[in-house]
Amino acid sequence: MQYAEWEPHYREILEYFGFDRAGDEEAARILASLLDCDNLISLVTIADGNEVTVCGNAPCLKKDLDAIHGVVFAADAAAEVLDDAGILPDAVFTDLDGATDRLIEMNRQGTIVVVHAHGDNIPLLKHWVPRFPGRIVGTTQAAPLPHVHNFGGFTDGDRAAFAAHELGAARITLAGFDLDDKDVDPLKRGKLFWARKLLALIGITA
Repeated sequence: MQYAEWEPHYREILEYFGFDRAGDEEAARILASLLDCDNLISLVTIADGNEVTVCGNAPCLKKDLDAIHGVVFAADAAAEVLDDAGILPDAVFTDLDGATDRLIEMNRQGTIVVVHAHGDNIPLLKHWVPRFPGRIVGTTQAAPLPHVHNFGGFTDGDRAAFAAHELGAARITLAGFDLDDKDVDPLKRGKLFWARKLLALIGITA
């Protein structure tokens, strides 16, 4: 999804949640300054023409493990659930709020870490990004910058699906998604609402 097409949805999200666009833009600039190269080609190589399973971190992920195949994109802490099950994600999409040292080890083993910058995670960007020893790709929900891309999407899970779609995945399936989860706080409920709405834009029903 080109930014010109994404930007109206982004404006709606900002208004819906009361988020600060300037904060997102500052975070993107900081992330760009922390990245000395662009590993996008690595992400393209694993996604283009392949089946991609996007794994969310809903409790049902453990029940969905048998349905995971092809290239594996994990949303944030879902990566550790997969790792516990012996599945090393090909890429982890994260705003770093669930990051632990295990993500550093997965990155060392070959997992691409797709780091997302937004106005609330600048300290996390500064703490974690310099520590990753392997391949990193930067993303933003604001205007893209050198080394920092915008594939569309809002939460870690739907951003992973948008990236798979944009990078040419032949098929995208979901595991560990529960967009009807009632046992979440109002902010999370709003994010689930937007995840469903956005996924529909790329033809995915969840």
